[in-house]
Amino acid sequence: MNKKAVAVIFGGYSPEYDVSLNSSYSIINAIDRDKYDVILLGITKQGIWYRYTGPVENIPGDKWHVDEKHLKSAFISPEYGAGLLEFEAGRVTTVPLDVVFPVLHGKYGEDGTVQGLCELAGIPVVGSGSAASALCMDKDRAHKLVSLAGIKIPHAICFEYVPTEEELFSAVSVFKPPLFVKPVKTGSSFGITKVEDFSELSEAVEYAFSFDDAIIIEENIAGFETGCAVVGNRELITGRIDEIELSHGFFNYEEKYTLKTSKIHLPARINENTERSLQEAAKVIYRTLGCRGYARVDMFLTPEKEIVFNETNTIPGFTSRSRFPNMMKGVGMEYPELVDLLIRLAVGE
Repeated sequence: MNKKAVAVIFGGYSPEYDVSLNSSYSIINAIDRDKYDVILLGITKQGIWYRYTGPVENIPGDKWHVDEKHLKSAFISPEYGAGLLEFEAGRVTTVPLDVVFPVLHGKYGEDGTVQGLCELAGIPVVGSGSAASALCMDKDRAHKLVSLAGIKIPHAICFEYVPTEEELFSAVSVFKPPLFVKPVKTGSSFGITKVEDFSELSEAVEYAFSFDDAIIIEENIAGFETGCAVVGNRELITGRIDEIELSHGFFNYEEKYTLKTSKIHLPARINENTERSLQEAAKVIYRTLGCRGYARVDMFLTPEKEIVFNETNTIPGFTSRSRFPNMMKGVGMEYPELVDLLIRLAVGE
């Protein structure tokens, strides 16, 4: 049997570089080597691409790019059908690719940029394509589209320029604190501030703009945040719903990866009917935004059991301990089986 060549892309020119290394390490170890030839493509924090041939164990600690003997300059050619181009000793080698598995969280990876490159090259991609990836990263436009599908969204204001003090406070006068100030296009809660008092607003806006050229200011939603794993193209599978329990503040970057003061309940502490409603809402959101392959849909559940859309992550955290794989494990799908399914969905099997 001819093995398919799977290129796993890790790292990336993104604040979520370290998250990518950990997710990639787990995925690389789970890929069935009897079915696939695995090609490792690392992108440094400076945005430099390499084919990496060294020990996989060097990836999580960010030591993969230290030893040059394991590195070759390489990148995916945008020319249709050209595949991977490797550069060594003045020679260029072409390596055919059957599928690309981008494990690049946040900007310059989850936002449709790499997906668009692969579409130009004619290479199938694990996960959503360029349009859906870009749309899901844009919190403002994703919210507006999902609301047209009948799912409730938070009341919010978007600024695509730095507002004056007068414009800012006039716009938020319809809200009551607490508010959330967020960059429109980031992941892992980078740049987000929970504003408890309007006196904190200007600083929060400045902070959010340091991560993106547009920001969104949202009302606080009473209740708690839930997540739903969705897998598939036409036929969709959903995982168990999880629940984030916070002791204070919000689910920021530190809490997401340390759980110092928060807890994740899987399954969520809700009844069967409520879980089914959240799963169905997640499917509607997934289809509305044009997702493929897999995504994690995050929603709020209010005390009145009302579902409010938060965001969709097209490349969610993917270590063996991450929320997405554990949601799928909750419905009987083990990690290696899940990784294999995602690759097969990408190539149309």
